[in-house]
Amino acid sequence: MKREDMTLCQKVENSIHKKFSKPIWSKFVKAIKEYKMIAPGDRIAVCISGGKDSMLLAKCMQHLHRVSDFPFDVEFIVMDPGYLPQNRELIEYNCREMNIPVKFFETNIFNVVYNEQHNPCYLCSRMRRGNLYAFAKELGCNKIALGHHFDDAIETMLISIIYGSQVRAMMPKLHSDNFEGMELIRPLYLVREKHIVEWKEYNELRFLQCACRFTEASANHEELSKRREIKGIIAKLEEGNPQVPSNIYKSMHNIKLDAVIGYTKDGIDHSFMEDYD
Repeated sequence: MKREDMTLCQKVENSIHKKFSKPIWSKFVKAIKEYKMIAPGDRIAVCISGGKDSMLLAKCMQHLHRVSDFPFDVEFIVMDPGYLPQNRELIEYNCREMNIPVKFFETNIFNVVYNEQHNPCYLCSRMRRGNLYAFAKELGCNKIALGHHFDDAIETMLISIIYGSQVRAMMPKLHSDNFEGMELIRPLYLVREKHIVEWKEYNELRFLQCACRFTEASANHEELSKRREIKGIIAKLEEGNPQVPSNIYKSMHNIKLDAVIGYTKDGIDHSFMEDYD
């Protein structure tokens, strides 16, 4: 079938497995295998925010569910935190055109966060995560899948070093502290953001950027400014050395404890002085 004769859904799926097979599909599968994200019998809630990352994740998870050599189930969920009508309609349109069977549920998170003066992005993230876990659990899921990608991971590490004075990674998977038996996975962990952008543009897709009312009112919000700054630093360094992003990523796997001054494990601080003599 010629591309011009395909439906949008067919074009999107075809592009993932052909044109973007190496930078997207193979990286998606590699992350799942390398970090053992999915096991037989899992029921996974794929969380869709309406942006390019989560929509790509949904299509990848949908296809994996079809071709997997072991059984697992997926639910596609969208939390409406108080979207403007046109933003909600865009998500509904994209899911309909891409044949993603979604379940919506509503919260009032945007109204709560809008009046928060101290670190509203952190509060929003925590509230979103909690509501996603709760709804996923209602659906009988034991995992939620989020659309964070490779660049999110390395940017988060540099932000934690520069602004948080700690070395902290965005983990490819982690257990929930507040929802027993629930786990979070990030299947796009090894996919570069530039390839997601290329996939979006190749298929002429339009997604939400950031529909948060707070950032609509304050485009220079500190949390977003920090991430933009770090993204720019990495891009500049990459111009001189294309290995910089992968080196940042590899450093999260190659921490030499013999050359670390201090670290924290299970909430207890340790120092190299403990074993120095």
